[in-house]
Amino acid sequence: MKLTWFPVAEEVKYLLHLATEQWENPGQSEAYIQQAIALSANDFNVLVSAYRYFFYRNNPRMALRVAEILMEQVKAQEALPEDWEDLKVILRDRKEDETIRLYLNAYAAAGLLYAKLGDVEMGKAITARICDIDDQREFGAKTVFEVLTHPPEDDE
Repeated sequence: MKLTWFPVAEEVKYLLHLATEQWENPGQSEAYIQQAIALSANDFNVLVSAYRYFFYRNNPRMALRVAEILMEQVKAQEALPEDWEDLKVILRDRKEDETIRLYLNAYAAAGLLYAKLGDVEMGKAITARICDIDDQREFGAKTVFEVLTHPPEDDE
């Protein structure tokens, strides 16, 4: 199988392909995803694929785990600070950079996933942070934040 647009080893591509072929068999398809992650040494492209797999498989715990790995890798690669106030300035200034966009997408997704896992306060906190940076609503955090902070009495 040749997927020339995907810059990872052919064996990893094949495992990802097998995961899609085995979609109806969740245990087998997840095993292929896990093997692809292990063989790729946490390659960004494979992690994004794994995140999407777990998200659409409705496995928020694993999707969050993969999103957090992605964020840690970007933090290390870009030497990003831990302190939010310092980090916020860098994220805002560099939000058009591909790697920073990956971080912002993963962080926004983490907000949604925390909420899905029952930690609504963490979901609100994360999405509020992204809203502070994302004036164009590119990362979906504003919508998630609005849903999480929507007063119940407005549901009528």
